[in-house]
Amino acid sequence: MADPKGFMTTPREEWPRRPVTERARDWDEVYVPGALLPIISKQADRCMDCGIPFCHDACPLGNLIPDWNDLVSREDWRAASERLHATNNFPEFTGRLCPAPCEAGCVLAINQPAVTIKNVECAIADRAWVEGFTPPRPPDRLSGRTVAVIGSGPTGLAAAQQLTRAGHTVAVYERDDRIGGLMRYGIPAFKMEKHHLERRLEQMRAEGTRFRTSTVVGRDVGAAELRARYDAVVIATGATAWRELPVPGRKLQGIHQAMAYLPLANRVCEGDLEASPLSAAGKHVVIVGGGDTGADCLGTAVREGAASVTQLDIYAQPGADRDEDRDPWPTYPKLYRLSPAHEEARDLETAPAADADARLFAASTLRFAGDTNGHVRSLHLTEVDAERRPLPGTEQVLPADLVLLALGFSGPDRKDGLIDQLELALEPRGTIARDADFATNVPGVFAAGDAARGQSLIVWAIAEGRAVAAAVDRYLTGSSQLPAPISPYDRPMAV
Repeated sequence: MADPKGFMTTPREEWPRRPVTERARDWDEVYVPGALLPIISKQADRCMDCGIPFCHDACPLGNLIPDWNDLVSREDWRAASERLHATNNFPEFTGRLCPAPCEAGCVLAINQPAVTIKNVECAIADRAWVEGFTPPRPPDRLSGRTVAVIGSGPTGLAAAQQLTRAGHTVAVYERDDRIGGLMRYGIPAFKMEKHHLERRLEQMRAEGTRFRTSTVVGRDVGAAELRARYDAVVIATGATAWRELPVPGRKLQGIHQAMAYLPLANRVCEGDLEASPLSAAGKHVVIVGGGDTGADCLGTAVREGAASVTQLDIYAQPGADRDEDRDPWPTYPKLYRLSPAHEEARDLETAPAADADARLFAASTLRFAGDTNGHVRSLHLTEVDAERRPLPGTEQVLPADLVLLALGFSGPDRKDGLIDQLELALEPRGTIARDADFATNVPGVFAAGDAARGQSLIVWAIAEGRAVAAAVDRYLTGSSQLPAPISPYDRPMAV
């Protein structure tokens, strides 16, 4: 704690964003390049000597937040990087993509704006790459054991890196043509430019991790065959079975799942396509779903030049302050948050019929209507009460040439045959069943991440990857020195 009075004398200051009119014309990250380092040491000074750092418990990775805040305040970047990477394989990912439950658990947040933990984390990670503090860490010797990791999202990559560094020979199987999972094709470049991902992948290759792209386990290679080829298998395929919206008119053309829309826009940024076949350019767009995926669709549609964009959220608009009865500190509160995409939609006035930032709250879709060619042209909605019951007399009609469904995911997709070929047991909600050691009912097969936990945050995904790596290492060798930050049964702090 470099400045004992820092939290009293220094106000919270966040990484400034580029002007809306500038950033909405490109796909670069929304933040002002180079503007974080000049402010971050003073922001780290705001971390108080609180005695019991609840930010540790709020983050499933168990990040040593007060430690690296103190080191950043003293500008000891090398030591800060060591502390940060001790608990997190990919802090530049979480520093950009995580909603920061650690900040909700910050003791300072009881009566003041929290420490900008997420910004400090990102600054350390970026500085570490510039200064060369993150060299590859290949193992001193190989164990002679082999592991297949199915899925290259944050869970799969974290598990693979930990197991590789422990001396095992690891191959990561990915169904897409590039490694990264949702970080590659689901997360827009304006939230995280892909060079951050490429940099980590090069590090992992240098450490010895092998990657197999364009390979669907269960179809291109049999699941049982893969299991027989390796000493252990980790299933980290994510929760890719999207939820549907069973209302009249759903079969009309122009209604698509968000995860059919976002990858195409990302492929344009990758140079694979000149333009997306589902581009929002010149169209009236309605996004059904109020979560982060819906916001990603919103920012993407704005950049593609949509005529209008409206986002529907079935929940009532939350307040700006924590509801102490419903979400007491240090739990993660439901608040009105203005993401960069919502800020853009507000300033550019993309949704005349919606509230100030393009969202319609407490709104439920009744049906879609189309033209004589079978293409969607409008969405009929109604306001709902707290129990999601329609309120009479509140129907509205929105023009809609493109409708994007961002309703979340129910579990792993079974169409590839992986689950059925291995005869994996499932939980009632459709996720892969596992025991306290992340092991499935099939010997040598482990499950981690959203495929087993259900849809969650990137910090939980990385924590799962680190924890399952320790379990696999223990299975292969009888013991493990790898950290296991969580168990399969841990859940976010809640009332």
